[in-house]
Amino acid sequence: MKIRFGVGLGADVGPERLPAIVDHLESAGIDSLWFSELVYSPAVDPVVGMAFALARTKRLKVGTSVAVLPGRHPVLVAKELVSLAALAPKRVLPVFGLRSASPAERDLFPVPHGRRAAVFDEALRLLRTVLREDEVTFTGEYHRVRDAVIVPKPAVPLDIWVGGSSPAAFRRIGDLADGWLGSFLTPQEAGRARVAIIEAAERAGRVIEPDHYGINLAVGDGELPPTVADAIRARRPDLDPSELIAPDWPTLHRRLDEYIAAGLTKFVIRPLDAPGDAKFLDRFAEELLPRQN
Repeated sequence: MKIRFGVGLGADVGPERLPAIVDHLESAGIDSLWFSELVYSPAVDPVVGMAFALARTKRLKVGTSVAVLPGRHPVLVAKELVSLAALAPKRVLPVFGLRSASPAERDLFPVPHGRRAAVFDEALRLLRTVLREDEVTFTGEYHRVRDAVIVPKPAVPLDIWVGGSSPAAFRRIGDLADGWLGSFLTPQEAGRARVAIIEAAERAGRVIEPDHYGINLAVGDGELPPTVADAIRARRPDLDPSELIAPDWPTLHRRLDEYIAAGLTKFVIRPLDAPGDAKFLDRFAEELLPRQN
């Protein structure tokens, strides 16, 4: 199975820094760059960022980590994805989630109250359908299209990955997605999540590729900053923050060994400080490129 490492951008990387980061990643031979959807921040919009990075490079892959699907029309999303894939074949890695990580941004993706999960499931079905079929007429509870034609179709259908860390998310991935990108889970929890997704896929009569399981991770350069530790405790009060974030590179390597033993092979790594800093990118290449196969 292919083990790969990509760089995740944080909220503080704005348009003025992106060109140098993209050029650095391409020249260093790093596998991929991942854009988070952070509307109320300096971060570049994921679709715009992916288009820019793809146009500037020949090899670098780009992905979303993660973009919100419910509240967007899936046919328009499909058109964006096939356009990117036509311009840069085999380099577009879309990952979608249920809602924004920021409560303040959730109103930007409106769905009927209490129906976000149902809208997500239907949107995911429609997205996959228009990406694969020539002409689609679809009547659902939340989406309706007539004679939808999304071209040009990629020679190889785009894989649609989904984030999440709940039993409902694992069921959704098994039913509808091509892979999983998790976050805020220990290696043991991630291993159990992988098993749950495999079981859900089997119940749905599907098979997810064995190397389509990944996770977002963060690495520091020493001690965990108190603000970071407090934010982790707020999200996972049941765990010591150091179980979810590696304070240094040696700890990250030990954790990677555990995640790989649990069956994960794709990793989006972000720094706790100075995201996109040249020093971090050089250290990333030094530490992680030798671990790829």
